[in-house]
Order: sequence, then structure tokens, then C-alpha cells
Amino acid sequence: MLSQKAKYALRALIMLAERTDDELVLIAEIAERENIPRKFLEAILVELRKHGLLFAKRGKSGGYRLARPAEEISFGEVIRLIDGHLAPIPCASKNSFRPCEDCIDPPTCSVRWLMVQVRDATAQVLDNQTLSDALRHRQATGGLPVNFDI
Repeated sequence: MLSQKAKYALRALIMLAERTDDELVLIAEIAERENIPRKFLEAILVELRKHGLLFAKRGKSGGYRLARPAEEISFGEVIRLIDGHLAPIPCASKNSFRPCEDCIDPPTCSVRWLMVQVRDATAQVLDNQTLSDALRHRQATGGLPVNFDI
């Protein structure tokens, strides 16, 4: 399941993707427009900056902007940065594999087999949709905010 933190990160990034120039956006503006608690947003933006998705400038004329073009930032990348994995259960994760406590033999487990397929299908969708795709969706739906309640 997508965490609230990942949803907020995606909403903030999509808002920043709307800016086509090097305009910096204040945290307060992002928080108000996207209805994200400011303190929570601050922590999210720091994390996204640390991973190279955002550029930040401090001071009176400071703020945030994307560090890379919107068409180069996929939903899958953001979700992995924030939530750590796409797999629905730990034993189906590529990067954070952990066998289930009650599993005798993960390679032959039929539940794991199916969850690996779910993980792969999810990755296929999320890795092929970018912030630019979300902006096109927003424009096609009349400029309404994108709903990430998956």
C-alpha cells in the first residue's frame, strides 16, 4: 500500500513539475496548495533533495524546484525512495528481500510466486509513468488536482 508520505511526495513533485522555468517555490506555497502539513512536507522535501530529485536554495529568495526534468522522474523511483519497495510482501521484494516468518521454503511458496508477479506488474506501470505524464493527465481532466488514492 502506498504510504501517506509517498502520496505527499508525489503531489509536491507534480506541483513543482508545473513550473517550466527555474522558479523556486516556497514550502509554504506547496503545503497550502497541496494541503500537506508543513512540518511533514519539510522532512519529505529534504529527503527528495538528498536523493537528487530537488534543488533547494536557502534564504530570502530561496525555495525548491525539480533537479531533473519532469519526464525523467518516474512514479516508481519516487515511491522506492520514500517507501523503500514496491513489493506487497517482504519476500517478494528485489531490494529488501526478507522471508516470511512462517515460510518454510520461499522459492517454492505459491503466495510468494504470485506476489512477485504483482510486484513486477506494479513496477511496470509505475516505472513507465513520469511526472510529465501526470501533468498531461491533469490538463486532460480540466486542470483538477491529480488524485493518488490508489
